[in-house]
Amino acid sequence: MLFNSIQFLIFFPVVTTIYYLIPKKVQYIWLLISSYFFYMGWNYKYALLLFITTVITYFGGGAIEYVVNHVENDKARDKYKKIILALGIVLNLGILGYYKYFSFTINMINHVVETLHLGKSFQALDIILPVGISFYIFQALGYLMDVYRRKIHAERNFLRYALFVSFFPQLVAGPIERSENLLMQLAKPVAFSYESFRKGLLLMLWGFFLKLVIADRAAIIVNVVYGNENIYNGFYIIVATFLFSMQIYCDFYGYSIIARGTALVLGISLMDNFQAPYFSKSVKEFWRRWHISLSGWFRDYLYIPLGGNRLGMLRKELNLLIVFSLSGLWHGAAFSYIVWGLLNGIYQVLGECIFKIKGWISKKIIAGEMTEAEAALKLRQKKTFSRNLRKRAVTFLLVSFAWLFFRAEGLVAAIGLIKNMFVFNWMILFDGSLFELGVEKHFFIVMLLAIVVLFFVDYQKYRGKDVTEILLNQEWWFRVIVEGSLLFSILLFGCYGELYDTSEFIYFQF
Repeated sequence: MLFNSIQFLIFFPVVTTIYYLIPKKVQYIWLLISSYFFYMGWNYKYALLLFITTVITYFGGGAIEYVVNHVENDKARDKYKKIILALGIVLNLGILGYYKYFSFTINMINHVVETLHLGKSFQALDIILPVGISFYIFQALGYLMDVYRRKIHAERNFLRYALFVSFFPQLVAGPIERSENLLMQLAKPVAFSYESFRKGLLLMLWGFFLKLVIADRAAIIVNVVYGNENIYNGFYIIVATFLFSMQIYCDFYGYSIIARGTALVLGISLMDNFQAPYFSKSVKEFWRRWHISLSGWFRDYLYIPLGGNRLGMLRKELNLLIVFSLSGLWHGAAFSYIVWGLLNGIYQVLGECIFKIKGWISKKIIAGEMTEAEAALKLRQKKTFSRNLRKRAVTFLLVSFAWLFFRAEGLVAAIGLIKNMFVFNWMILFDGSLFELGVEKHFFIVMLLAIVVLFFVDYQKYRGKDVTEILLNQEWWFRVIVEGSLLFSILLFGCYGELYDTSEFIYFQF
């Protein structure tokens, strides 16, 4: 069931109404039933995989806590804890590996066999990837590792833990919630709150605006150009790449905002998964603001266990490259995703090296040639508008170039797009050719204006201002105008109806 579907517009009001009418002590059971119904809207058979992951990590967490409380010998206790944790990780990653990477592995083996003429190749299996499997498995493994580290106690109520793994607003595309946040909230009865209700609906409205007015409209152009890389070149590819940067942000951010709003209507607060990432002044900052729940997961459960920055400069950079390569692989079983992840890791490694070199040079200059006043002036110049604008522009260009590998239909296609990009056909920007890519001129202009609105809202967010709170504090007539304008834009300019298939969110495939 998609957020942007008629089914959800029926499902959610029904779930919410019953949720607040039934006794509070059984609210979580109703949410659990609703979450499994929501998930089975795609393929009811794959609800079994969700249940298996839940069972493995629930009993794994309980077993770890039993060992902690009942095994007195330190060495034996640590040994048993590690065995249980390893078993839980292996079983869950085994499920993920089979559905997500088995066909990819078979295809690689077949390629090697055919290239070296080693004999008969293996038959590839047609395996359908269960929606959201990477998200709920990572969330469940995060719980298991938190119990192992004794950050939380194992959840004793199986149904409540099952809801933690399957909570429908964030089940299929995150955010990947931490157990200490979501489990604690699910344990508390929720009374209806008008403030939470209206803020949740406003967040949902903003999310639908991002998805239907910007992301799905940009997707039309992106699909045409990226699906015909041998036909379109030069600025067609550059424009499509820019629009894909907008598409993937508005698509994923839109989902996350709708998820937050949906949960807030139900009285549950989910983390903010995006913090105005396109205003970042470095790729490192970008990854502190983009898909925060996944970045935090890899930091806490992979980067730090690998040694983090504790083992010297070279090991730190190697750990970064490992983490980002695996992050790319998490997104998809293709070399283009691995290159995308590795490229983002390389950006950060180079960025840190350049920062250290510039810092060393600056110290030498200041120590040898600058007066104290000149040094102070140089420090003030670092905060100028032009310098910040340049850094943001460079960061956006680097990130957008990396997105090309993410969107392309494989590594070969990505290389072809890059080769064809450097054909300078300036006139397409002025002769109306861009309006022949599936989006009419007035819709194209509306999309650009919507992007301007997004950047205004995100800039306020970057400065620490919550536009949602600001709007809710205004007088009723002003709120009606703004919220009505959003709703009007969605209904008039959104991509839906007979001419468009209901578009899945991009991150559902991961």
